[in-house]
Amino acid sequence: MIPGTVLEKKAMGDATGIVFLNKIFYITDGIMLSQVKEIAGTNGSTLQNWVKRGWICKPTNKRYSKDQLARILIINMLRKNTPLERIDFLLRHINGSPNSRDDDIIPESVLYDYIARIIDKMAECSDDDASLAVGSLKKHIQDCTADYNEPITGAAKRLRKALEIIVLSYYSTLITTYTEELFEKL
Repeated sequence: MIPGTVLEKKAMGDATGIVFLNKIFYITDGIMLSQVKEIAGTNGSTLQNWVKRGWICKPTNKRYSKDQLARILIINMLRKNTPLERIDFLLRHINGSPNSRDDDIIPESVLYDYIARIIDKMAECSDDDASLAVGSLKKHIQDCTADYNEPITGAAKRLRKALEIIVLSYYSTLITTYTEELFEKL
Protein backbone atom coordinates (compact mmCIF):
# COMPACT_ATOMS: atom_id res chain seq x y z
CA MET A 1 0.00 0.00 0.00
CA ILE A 2 1.05 3.58 -0.53
CA PRO A 3 1.67 4.98 2.99
CA GLY A 4 -1.35 6.81 4.38
CA THR A 5 -3.65 5.67 1.57
CA VAL A 6 -5.94 2.78 0.71
CA LEU A 7 -4.27 2.50 -2.70
CA GLU A 8 -2.02 -0.34 -3.76
CA LYS A 9 1.38 0.65 -5.09
CA LYS A 10 0.98 -1.65 -8.09
CA ALA A 11 -2.26 0.09 -9.09
CA MET A 12 -0.32 3.37 -9.19
CA GLY A 13 2.60 1.94 -11.15
CA ASP A 14 4.63 1.31 -7.97
CA ALA A 15 4.66 5.05 -7.32
CA THR A 16 4.99 6.43 -3.81
CA GLY A 17 6.09 9.70 -2.32
CA ILE A 18 6.43 12.69 -4.61
CA VAL A 19 5.91 10.59 -7.75
CA PHE A 20 2.54 9.46 -6.40
CA LEU A 21 1.58 13.03 -5.42
CA ASN A 22 2.64 14.33 -8.83
CA LYS A 23 0.38 11.75 -10.51
CA ILE A 24 -2.56 12.91 -8.41
CA PHE A 25 -1.88 16.59 -9.17
CA TYR A 26 -0.75 16.13 -12.79
CA ILE A 27 -3.68 18.02 -14.31
CA THR A 28 -4.81 20.16 -11.38
CA ASP A 29 -3.32 22.11 -8.52
CA GLY A 30 -6.11 21.12 -6.13
CA ILE A 31 -8.36 18.17 -5.38
CA MET A 32 -11.81 18.04 -3.80
CA LEU A 33 -12.70 16.55 -0.42
CA SER A 34 -14.34 13.55 -2.12
CA GLN A 35 -11.04 12.75 -3.86
CA VAL A 36 -9.07 13.09 -0.63
CA LYS A 37 -11.52 10.71 1.07
CA GLU A 38 -11.03 8.13 -1.70
CA ILE A 39 -7.25 8.37 -1.58
CA ALA A 40 -6.89 8.33 2.21
CA GLY A 41 -9.84 6.07 2.99
CA THR A 42 -11.13 8.47 5.64
CA ASN A 43 -14.52 10.05 6.01
CA GLY A 44 -15.28 13.69 5.38
CA SER A 45 -16.14 14.51 8.99
CA THR A 46 -12.72 13.25 10.13
CA LEU A 47 -10.96 15.47 7.60
CA GLN A 48 -13.15 18.45 8.46
CA ASN A 49 -12.41 17.85 12.16
CA TRP A 50 -8.66 17.95 11.40
CA VAL A 51 -9.15 21.29 9.63
CA LYS A 52 -11.29 22.61 12.52
CA ARG A 53 -8.61 21.63 15.05
CA GLY A 54 -5.94 23.36 12.96
CA TRP A 55 -4.02 20.18 12.09
CA ILE A 56 -4.53 20.93 8.39
CA CYS A 57 -5.05 24.37 6.91
CA LYS A 58 -8.39 25.14 5.31
CA PRO A 59 -8.71 24.21 1.64
CA THR A 60 -8.67 27.06 -0.85
CA ASN A 61 -11.88 27.20 -2.92
CA LYS A 62 -12.77 23.77 -1.48
CA ARG A 63 -9.60 22.28 -3.00
CA TYR A 64 -6.73 20.64 -1.17
CA SER A 65 -3.17 21.25 -2.37
CA LYS A 66 -0.36 18.74 -2.79
CA ASP A 67 1.15 19.75 0.57
CA GLN A 68 -2.23 19.52 2.32
CA LEU A 69 -2.78 16.02 0.92
CA ALA A 70 0.74 15.01 1.99
CA ARG A 71 0.02 16.25 5.53
CA ILE A 72 -3.30 14.35 5.56
CA LEU A 73 -1.54 11.15 4.43
CA ILE A 74 1.14 11.54 7.11
CA ILE A 75 -1.50 12.00 9.82
CA ASN A 76 -3.53 9.12 8.41
CA MET A 77 -0.60 6.71 8.34
CA LEU A 78 0.25 7.36 11.99
CA ARG A 79 -3.12 7.81 13.67
CA LYS A 80 -3.82 4.16 14.51
CA ASN A 81 -1.02 3.91 17.08
CA THR A 82 -0.09 7.53 17.74
CA PRO A 83 -2.46 9.97 19.43
CA LEU A 84 -3.49 12.80 17.09
CA GLU A 85 -2.17 15.41 19.51
CA ARG A 86 1.29 13.82 19.31
CA ILE A 87 1.14 13.72 15.51
CA ASP A 88 0.19 17.40 15.51
CA PHE A 89 3.04 18.16 17.92
CA LEU A 90 5.50 16.28 15.70
CA LEU A 91 4.36 18.04 12.50
CA ARG A 92 4.49 21.43 14.26
CA HIS A 93 7.97 20.56 15.52
CA ILE A 94 8.99 20.16 11.89
CA ASN A 95 6.98 22.94 10.24
CA GLY A 96 5.27 25.11 12.81
CA SER A 97 1.73 26.18 12.03
CA PRO A 98 -0.03 24.46 9.12
CA ASN A 99 -1.51 27.87 8.23
CA SER A 100 1.88 29.49 7.58
CA ARG A 101 4.65 28.53 5.18
CA ASP A 102 7.03 31.06 6.75
CA ASP A 103 8.02 28.73 9.59
CA ASP A 104 8.44 25.57 7.48
CA ILE A 105 11.77 23.80 7.21
CA ILE A 106 10.45 21.51 4.46
CA PRO A 107 7.32 21.33 2.28
CA GLU A 108 4.99 18.56 3.47
CA SER A 109 5.09 16.96 0.01
CA VAL A 110 8.88 16.60 0.29
CA LEU A 111 8.53 15.34 3.88
CA TYR A 112 6.05 12.72 2.64
CA ASP A 113 8.48 11.79 -0.14
CA TYR A 114 11.29 11.27 2.38
CA ILE A 115 8.99 9.09 4.50
CA ALA A 116 7.95 6.98 1.50
CA ARG A 117 11.55 6.61 0.29
CA ILE A 118 12.74 5.52 3.74
CA ILE A 119 9.91 3.00 4.02
CA ASP A 120 10.75 1.67 0.55
CA LYS A 121 14.43 1.32 1.54
CA MET A 122 13.42 -0.54 4.69
CA ALA A 123 11.21 -2.88 2.64
CA GLU A 124 14.07 -3.61 0.24
CA CYS A 125 16.10 -4.81 3.21
CA SER A 126 13.28 -6.83 4.79
CA ASP A 127 15.11 -10.13 4.25
CA ASP A 128 17.90 -8.87 6.48
CA ASP A 129 17.06 -9.50 10.15
CA ALA A 130 18.87 -6.31 11.13
CA SER A 131 16.92 -4.14 8.68
CA LEU A 132 14.67 -2.72 11.40
CA ALA A 133 17.56 -2.00 13.74
CA VAL A 134 17.69 1.64 14.78
CA GLY A 135 21.17 2.01 13.27
CA SER A 136 19.91 0.77 9.90
CA LEU A 137 16.92 3.11 10.06
CA LYS A 138 19.19 6.05 10.87
CA LYS A 139 21.38 5.18 7.89
CA HIS A 140 18.35 5.05 5.56
CA ILE A 141 17.19 8.41 6.90
CA GLN A 142 20.64 9.90 6.39
CA ASP A 143 20.82 8.51 2.83
CA CYS A 144 17.32 9.69 1.86
CA THR A 145 17.83 13.18 3.27
CA ALA A 146 21.36 13.68 1.95
CA ASP A 147 20.02 16.25 -0.56
CA TYR A 148 18.25 18.29 2.16
CA ASN A 149 19.46 21.88 2.53
CA GLU A 150 18.52 23.28 5.90
CA PRO A 151 17.01 26.77 5.79
CA ILE A 152 18.03 27.39 9.41
CA THR A 153 20.77 25.92 11.56
CA GLY A 154 19.67 22.67 13.20
CA ALA A 155 16.81 21.97 10.78
CA ALA A 156 18.44 18.82 9.36
CA LYS A 157 18.90 17.31 12.82
CA ARG A 158 15.30 18.18 13.75
CA LEU A 159 14.00 16.71 10.47
CA ARG A 160 15.96 13.46 10.82
CA LYS A 161 14.83 12.90 14.42
CA ALA A 162 11.20 13.49 13.40
CA LEU A 163 11.58 11.09 10.45
CA GLU A 164 12.88 8.43 12.82
CA ILE A 165 9.79 8.84 15.01
CA ILE A 166 7.44 8.84 12.00
CA VAL A 167 8.89 5.70 10.44
CA LEU A 168 8.99 3.82 13.74
CA SER A 169 5.38 4.82 14.41
CA TYR A 170 4.41 3.67 10.92
CA TYR A 171 6.02 0.26 11.51
CA SER A 172 4.30 0.09 14.87
CA THR A 173 0.99 0.51 13.05
CA LEU A 174 1.88 -2.24 10.58
CA ILE A 175 2.82 -4.61 13.41
CA THR A 176 -0.39 -3.83 15.30
CA THR A 177 -2.48 -4.42 12.18
CA TYR A 178 -0.72 -7.72 11.48
CA THR A 179 -1.18 -8.82 15.11
CA GLU A 180 -4.91 -8.04 14.92
CA GLU A 181 -5.18 -10.08 11.71
CA LEU A 182 -3.48 -13.04 13.42
CA PHE A 183 -5.88 -12.82 16.37
CA GLU A 184 -8.86 -12.83 14.01
CA LYS A 185 -7.59 -16.08 12.46
CA LEU A 186 -7.41 -17.92 15.81
